[in-house]
Amino acid sequence: MDTIFALASAQGKAGVAVIRLSGPQAHSAANALAGGDLPSRGMTVRTLRASDGSRLDEGLVLTFQAPSSFTGEDVAELQIHGSSASVNAVLRCLSAMDDLRLAEPGEFTRRALENGKMDLAQVEGLADLIDAETEAQRKQAQTILAGALGALAEGWRRDLIRAASLLEAVIDFADEEVPTDVTPEVRMLISGVMDELTREAQGVRIAERIRAGFEVAIVGLPNAGKSTLLNVLAGRDAAITSEYAGTTRDVIEVRMDLAGLPVTLLDTAGLRETDDHVENLGIELARKRAEAADLRVFLTDAPDSLGVSRQMDDIHVYPKSDLRNDTHGGISGKTGQGIDQLIYNISRVLSERTTSHGIATRERHRIAMDKAAGSLAAAQAVLESGPDMYDIAAEELRTAIRSLESLVGRIDVETLLDEIFASFCLGK
Repeated sequence: MDTIFALASAQGKAGVAVIRLSGPQAHSAANALAGGDLPSRGMTVRTLRASDGSRLDEGLVLTFQAPSSFTGEDVAELQIHGSSASVNAVLRCLSAMDDLRLAEPGEFTRRALENGKMDLAQVEGLADLIDAETEAQRKQAQTILAGALGALAEGWRRDLIRAASLLEAVIDFADEEVPTDVTPEVRMLISGVMDELTREAQGVRIAERIRAGFEVAIVGLPNAGKSTLLNVLAGRDAAITSEYAGTTRDVIEVRMDLAGLPVTLLDTAGLRETDDHVENLGIELARKRAEAADLRVFLTDAPDSLGVSRQMDDIHVYPKSDLRNDTHGGISGKTGQGIDQLIYNISRVLSERTTSHGIATRERHRIAMDKAAGSLAAAQAVLESGPDMYDIAAEELRTAIRSLESLVGRIDVETLLDEIFASFCLGK
């Protein structure tokens, strides 16, 4: 096993930079830089020197002994001054040492997975935590990183193993009289897991939106003030505004944090009939994006005339209230009237939707749970045919167990790993 190293903190000037090493030569490499006598586990302030004795920097050296480390291997961390020159000097010295190489993206975390320090769901949680921009994303990622999904899957797996063992006990003693009918207990175990799988799978879509972000489309007629409204909500000039209808031809996106939720606002082209080919392309795109959005804000007097389906939670406001005598239900990007209420309404609708989210956060999780639920439904169906079909029911239970094991990375996930770890930085 190679010993790997990389800068674990952000690139660029900082107060402190962290260089991480992991593998069988991690401690000896740290000793070579720090002058020897480092503890197998602990921290000490040392002057780091190159092989010719020249001073590199002074820093804190932390050592962790396998298996009590992030990767499960011997690990050393060098916390030095965060100038690019200091970091590059230490990295050059490490590169020159035998049996050391620069880590690949995500390789430290990959080793933690391979050494049983994390399951695949926790790895995904760590990736989400690194990318988290809002409070809701942080909380969701922390739940996965803490192992909640793995614990849930292990509980389901334990119940299904119990159910399968009961059936196999009957199969093994088919020629003998079994004193107890195992069907009721097996049925109860299967039903309990199926109910939880169904509930968890249904919450994946909302959990995914928390992770990736909700889309809120602003739709209306040309020159209704959609771009002005977007700019006010964004707090900057994200879209070009003018008095001429049809200025917006493409969908303009602005990322925001609303009530701790990640939200992408979409400023769409004004919806109208036109002979302009390019504008028609923008209008068609606007309708498609609006239909696919999680929520729509109709900025118009007649929302049903725009050719975009209205959903139950969609928001309707009247445009340009600064030019109206009756300002009830209106909004103005110029004066700010109604802006706070609109933000509140968007936040309220999306926050209410998040109450139904579960622990699982990815489409991969949903697919694994749906496969497991399908196998359980098949097991449940043949179970009612009596002991002669127990062998088929037991095999369906084993198939369901394998689906749950793929959820946390025990089997059938090799093709996913390169894609997952490609999103990590070198020092993670």
